[in-house]
Amino acid sequence: MKLVVGLGNPGNKYAATRHNIGFDLIDRLAAGGRGASFSRKFEGQLAEAEIDYRRVLLLKPETFMNLSGRSVGQALRFYKLEPADLLVVCDDLNLPVGKIRIRPGGSDGGQKGLRDINSHLGTEQYARLRIGIGDNGESDAADYVLSRFRSTERAAIDDALILASQAVAVWISQGTEAAMNRFNGISPGKP
Repeated sequence: MKLVVGLGNPGNKYAATRHNIGFDLIDRLAAGGRGASFSRKFEGQLAEAEIDYRRVLLLKPETFMNLSGRSVGQALRFYKLEPADLLVVCDDLNLPVGKIRIRPGGSDGGQKGLRDINSHLGTEQYARLRIGIGDNGESDAADYVLSRFRSTERAAIDDALILASQAVAVWISQGTEAAMNRFNGISPGKP
C-alpha cells in the first residue's frame, strides 16, 4: 500500500490558494475512478482510493502546513508503512507556475511542511512531488503563497494537476525513478 499526502491549510479561507495545491491534487485523485470519500483520521482527511489498480491512501493533514508531520507520522505508524511508501505533494516557490518536479528525497528547500515531516519521520528519504507556484518577486513570500492563482495562470495549473495525477499513478505502479524520468522537465501544456 502507498500513502500520498497533499500539503495545505484547512478551511475556506485557504481553499484554492497557491499553498493548497497539494490539497487540490489529492481532491483530484480522490474524484478519479469510482470516487473516494474522506473521513477524519490522523488529524486530517483520509480517503482510500484505487489508482492504477492499486489500493492507495490519500491524506490531507488538517494540522496546518507547518505541522503536517504529526498527521503523516500517525498514518505511517498506523498502517505500518515505510518512508519508501510515502509521496508528499506540495507547492514550490522556486519552480515556474505549473512545472512539476519529483525527487526521491532531499532537503525541505525552505518548505516548512516538508521540514516538519522530516523532523517527525527522522529522515528526508521519501518521495516528494513539487508543483511550481511561481516566483513571488519582491512581494512577501507568506502573503504570496496564501494568494490565489491569477486567471492567466489557471490553465497552467490545471495542466499541472493533470500531469501530477499521471505522475502519481506512475510513482505508485513503477516507482520514483520511473516517475522522475517521465515527468521531470515537462512544461505545462506540452507532451
